[in-house]
Amino acid sequence: MSELIHQIADDFPEFAEKLDAMKEADAGFAEKVAQYEALNKKVIEAETLEKPTGHFREEELKKKRALLKDEIYSVLSA
Repeated sequence: MSELIHQIADDFPEFAEKLDAMKEADAGFAEKVAQYEALNKKVIEAETLEKPTGHFREEELKKKRALLKDEIYSVLSA
């Protein structure tokens, strides 16, 4: 499973430096990134059946993860 989990910076390599700087400067943004990473871990655990969950719960987690990813991207690309 560990090879499936990656950091948000892997999704946005062009913003890696800005991401690090913003996490240090903005506690709210850092919390949003932490929430994304926690949700990403839960989704992968569900997908790989390490911690199986119901289909609807898994889809709910994926939607929340996508929303957080979009919010993070919006801030980074501004």
